[in-house]
Amino acid sequence: MKITIDVPDSLKDVTLEQYQEYIKLEEKDENKNTHFLFHKLVEIFCNITLKDIIKIKWNSLLDLVNQINKLFEEEHKLHKTFKLNGKEYGFIPELDEITLGEFIDLDNYITDWDNMHKALNVLYRPITYKKGDSYIIEDYKVSDALEFKKTPLNVTFGALFFFYHLNNELVKVIPSYLKVEAEKHLTYPEKRSLLLNGDGINLSMDWLEEMLTRSTRLLN
Repeated sequence: MKITIDVPDSLKDVTLEQYQEYIKLEEKDENKNTHFLFHKLVEIFCNITLKDIIKIKWNSLLDLVNQINKLFEEEHKLHKTFKLNGKEYGFIPELDEITLGEFIDLDNYITDWDNMHKALNVLYRPITYKKGDSYIIEDYKVSDALEFKKTPLNVTFGALFFFYHLNNELVKVIPSYLKVEAEKHLTYPEKRSLLLNGDGINLSMDWLEEMLTRSTRLLN
């Protein structure tokens, strides 16, 4: 029986949800079995059942794994806009307009792959008006996060690389009024951590550096 396998041509063909599923398996200690991970990798990224995968010759399976692995060697660039489920989304046009709530949510979610779709929900919003390269996006809504699980992985990685390289600038562009608001609503440890010393964002950067280093290669 001939098996048809749909191998993704680029990270554009892989969703964040698929990557989250694989990462969760890889991080479990009981799943360090290489054969198991190879099979799950092909199952998740090629949308094929394990029942069919076990019929594939080992050499052919390794070829599939290598093809998928090479996708992560792509150069990661920021996608200012992208379409998802027929709707166009835009990256926050002006980071100096980010609110305190958005900043806190982004710093919390971006350090956890299980919550990465929530981080994207902070960074990207539906476009309400567009003219040329300029556009206006909707206000931040926490409830809209779930659909971002279907975000193409190239968009996800592009945003993370941009956020990582913009670390110092991002801290600088947070307007002074956010500090005033923080002093009103946050506890002393939270103020000190998030805004005075920048510990929160620095912890995110340490995690992102580790994650982005491995993003050029899915399997080592």
